[in-house]
Amino acid sequence: MNIRELISNYRNEVGKGNLAPQRAAEILTELSSIMGTILDEIQGCEMKYNKFLLKCYDSEQKANRAKIVAEISPEYEAMRTAKNTLKVLEEMIRALKYLLRALEEGYRQAGN
Repeated sequence: MNIRELISNYRNEVGKGNLAPQRAAEILTELSSIMGTILDEIQGCEMKYNKFLLKCYDSEQKANRAKIVAEISPEYEAMRTAKNTLKVLEEMIRALKYLLRALEEGYRQAGN
């Protein structure tokens, strides 16, 4: 299973609701550790895309045409996919943190 499939599975699990606090914390921990992998992937994809873009600048007569050619390349698609994966990951982490804070507050109020 690749990282995107793993994140998709977590997204489905979180989206169903009724997540136990312990499970929410586990998912949050795993997603936080995945973030480093995604950041490394983005860095690699950006380097590949920038090298391809440079080649396009060398082969095209106009810069805007070179950019258009580069933005329909597999290198650009891989970079955008990695960046979009990071956005999804960040939103899931925010949602889980909010859920855990809300649950903690609920337990605190119930205890008083």
